[in-house]
Amino acid sequence: MSEQMRIMRSKELPEELRDRIVARHRSAQGYKKNSAALKVPKSTVASIILKWKTFGTTRTLPRAGRPAKLSYRGRRALVREVKKNPKITVAELQRCSREMGESCRKSTITAALHQSGLYGRVARRKPFLSARHMKARMDSKMVRYKILGSDETKIELFGLNSKWYVWRKPGTAHHLSNRVPTVKHGGGSIMLWGCFSAAGTGRLVAIEGKMNAAKHRDILDEKPYPECSGSQTVQQDNDPKHTAKMTKEWLHNNSVTVLEWPSRSPDLNPIEHLWRDLKMAVHQRLPSNLTELERICKEEWQRIPKSRCEKLVASFPKRLMAVLDQKGASTKY
Repeated sequence: MSEQMRIMRSKELPEELRDRIVARHRSAQGYKKNSAALKVPKSTVASIILKWKTFGTTRTLPRAGRPAKLSYRGRRALVREVKKNPKITVAELQRCSREMGESCRKSTITAALHQSGLYGRVARRKPFLSARHMKARMDSKMVRYKILGSDETKIELFGLNSKWYVWRKPGTAHHLSNRVPTVKHGGGSIMLWGCFSAAGTGRLVAIEGKMNAAKHRDILDEKPYPECSGSQTVQQDNDPKHTAKMTKEWLHNNSVTVLEWPSRSPDLNPIEHLWRDLKMAVHQRLPSNLTELERICKEEWQRIPKSRCEKLVASFPKRLMAVLDQKGASTKY
């Protein structure tokens, strides 16, 4: 395609040239001959003739709205720059646009990018991962189907931090049936230790007083883990009671391997989802005291379906890849 024809694509043809195209067409000149003789793209020739047949004129008709300051070609060029360098600023894009001969305001550039599905976001901050950190996480991925997740949680008697929705009429927000009771400090709480694997949930153990390494070892002595063929790898965080000398000795003596969880890593233990399920189910039953709270917790823990546990264990690779990924964005600017 010649240079003149490339220019024609981005500029409006003079009215005199449009009239010549129609005149040639009326004298039985085909689109191809018309295009070659006047050095105008064949699609443009066809468009002008169609307009003449429809409206009986080749003049520019009134347009709805103000013409865009940024051409289609200019918008595509900006999109290419953004995809090439997502951290480029609007000021730099404005300078690029000016160099292409399309000077426009920053708001015009922002609107054009929005139309292309690109929005400004504050980059998420994630811990810097060395090659050693990444290797450790990928090694963890290899044993994902054999893990036994374990952790502790605290459950308050009236302390579920979630929204409850009720159907009510206007002005009845403070009616007894439309309220959720709360008390200071949650009305008391219990500390629980639990574990699970793809085979289901293990025992739920209530902890008296403060949890420490000695109590953790006593819990492990009771063999609380669920039956899981070939599963002897425990996933837990790096809490001091989990990494204490006596805990490590017990695990070693009982041939239990602990899944190494590298430093600079968020808590990806899938058991956190089970704790949430448990708390929601328990508070639906409205326990009235701590003894009842403990009993209901153990009942609801055993009711968690095996399929839920299998799904959480299977999601482990996706969790690892999410923290390995250094990209991400949030918050519009």
